[in-house]
Amino acid sequence: MTPTTVWAAWFSATDTTKQIVTTIAQRFADHLGVPVQTHDFTLPQVRKAGPKTFGPGDLVVFGTPVYAGRVPNLLIKYVASVRGTGAVAVPVVCYGNRAYDDALMELTRTLEAGGLTTLAAAAFSCQHAFSDTQNAGRPDVSDRTIAKGFADAAWRKLCAAGDLAALAPVAVPGNDPVGPYYTPRDRHGDPIDILKVRPKTTDACNRCGKCAKLCPLGSIDAEDPTQVSKCMKCNRCVRHCPRHAKYFDDPNYLYHKTELEDQFSWPRKGPELFL
Repeated sequence: MTPTTVWAAWFSATDTTKQIVTTIAQRFADHLGVPVQTHDFTLPQVRKAGPKTFGPGDLVVFGTPVYAGRVPNLLIKYVASVRGTGAVAVPVVCYGNRAYDDALMELTRTLEAGGLTTLAAAAFSCQHAFSDTQNAGRPDVSDRTIAKGFADAAWRKLCAAGDLAALAPVAVPGNDPVGPYYTPRDRHGDPIDILKVRPKTTDACNRCGKCAKLCPLGSIDAEDPTQVSKCMKCNRCVRHCPRHAKYFDDPNYLYHKTELEDQFSWPRKGPELFL
C-alpha cells in the first residue's frame, strides 16, 4: 500500500507545531513526488465546520501542542471527531521542555479510535508558549534535521509493511487511559490555578482586530479587545500583536512561567521518536 496524498494537519497557536508537522510531511511528500495538502485547524471556524475525514491513500502527519501534559482540553473533542478509515497517521506533539506526559499517548489513541492506522509517532521539545527564553528558537536546524530523518525511517517502515494489515499500532509511552493534567504548584506545594486567567490589554492597542481574528477560541471581542471570555493561555494574541499590547500579569501565571524557565530550560531535551 503506497499513499497517494500527504497531509499536514495541525493546531499551532505560536507556529512551533506547524513547523515540525510541515517538515515531516514535506519529507514524506518528497518521497512520493507530490505536494503537501494542509489542514490547519487552529482557528475555531475550521473546527466548527465539522469533522475532517481522511481516506485510503492519505498519509496524515497530525500535530498538536502539549498543555499541562495532555492534548489541550479545549481541543481534544475536535481531534476525537476526525475520521480516517484506510488512512495512515503519524501523531506528533510539541511541548515546552518540561515533559509531554500522556499527550502523545492521548493523541495516538484518539486518532486510532477514529479509524486511522498509526505508522510512527514523535514528541518534539519546542519553545514554550509562555516564554521568550525557554527553549528559544526551537524547533531549530537540529530539530528539523531529526524530523526529516524520522520521516525517512517511517517511510521505509511503511514501504516494508506493504499494506495496512501488516502495521501494528505504534507503541508510545504514557498511561492508557491517560492520567490527569499536570498541576503547577507554588513553593509550598500548593496547587496554582490559572484556568480563569485572561490576557490584559495596554493603551497601545489601536483596535486593529488582529488578536480577535487569530484567537484559537474566538474569545476576543473584535470591537473591544480588552474583553476576553475563555482563554487557553496559548499566547497567540501576545506573540502576534503588532503593537505589543497584549500581556499577562496574573501573579500565579507569572510564578508558573518563572518556574518553568528556572526549572525546565535545561538540559535541552531532544526529540523522542517511535517507529
